[in-house]
Amino acid sequence: EFMQAFWDIEAAQDKAIQLLASFVRDKSALPYLLTFTELITFAMKTHVDSLKIQVDGCSLLLEIVSQALEQDVVVALDENVTSSLLETVRQHSENEELLSLVCTLLMMISASEVAAENLRKVGVIPDLLSILRNFLHNEQICLSCCGVLWSLAASENNIDQAVLKSAVPVTSAVLQEHLQNGTVTESACSALWALSLQGCLSENDYEPTTALLLDALRMNPERPVLVKNACLALASLLRLSEISALRFIMDSKGSGINLIKYAYHLHFDDPEVVESICMLINEMVQYGEMMVFVKSLPFPQTPQDSKENHNSS
Repeated sequence: EFMQAFWDIEAAQDKAIQLLASFVRDKSALPYLLTFTELITFAMKTHVDSLKIQVDGCSLLLEIVSQALEQDVVVALDENVTSSLLETVRQHSENEELLSLVCTLLMMISASEVAAENLRKVGVIPDLLSILRNFLHNEQICLSCCGVLWSLAASENNIDQAVLKSAVPVTSAVLQEHLQNGTVTESACSALWALSLQGCLSENDYEPTTALLLDALRMNPERPVLVKNACLALASLLRLSEISALRFIMDSKGSGINLIKYAYHLHFDDPEVVESICMLINEMVQYGEMMVFVKSLPFPQTPQDSKENHNSS
């Protein structure tokens, strides 16, 4: 009632947000705090010029959503909430600290199909790409934005193809910039995989993207989720282009064949990784001239048999 009564007074809203933040550590307060998400975002929208309210409000929302995810509680954030967050992004497009908070929050809520649909409706992708271009050095921003891109591009709901295609060079730049950061690379590989499945890569993208994904595998072979996502993205590229297949086996830094041999050696007991490797091999065998390379792989059985064995176990 206090927040609703004094909605136009910045100091009152700021005090209310700080009071709510004092309850965050008490996990039993989560159901109570969840009822305030719309009021918090309304305060942020009303006082969008106030950097303090934006930072404090976004930090509080981040804590609430994080706790909800930890406790498997569904957070229902409607289109008003997502549009308010987008207004914050646009109003404070040069504030790196605030953008890092907002993008992390967007990544968390985009896991929900309802929230992802709302993000699509408000047209968040161009804003995310602009943030990535401006803050390519920021690992948290890159991780979060690629996570949102993956959620939106992987969805069955249609998104403007031109917008998605414009995400390809930016996502590739993130991957190139952060190859040594396994967490960011993992997220970028996921986004590239989703973009390739949506047919967003052009013929000119096939070879350099294949090389980037091989670099990601080469530098982070011990990360199972990254290996899985990179192999799925590579499989998608090999399905699209023989150019990708040739680059895969003849990359100047070392053949992709050796990389997936090593990946299999590291993760042979992980069914999801093995399945992604099998999908990649299945695309390789579509090119007859690659059979000689496939036969050199260390599988005691066919890829399909390997998948079936893992599924049965």
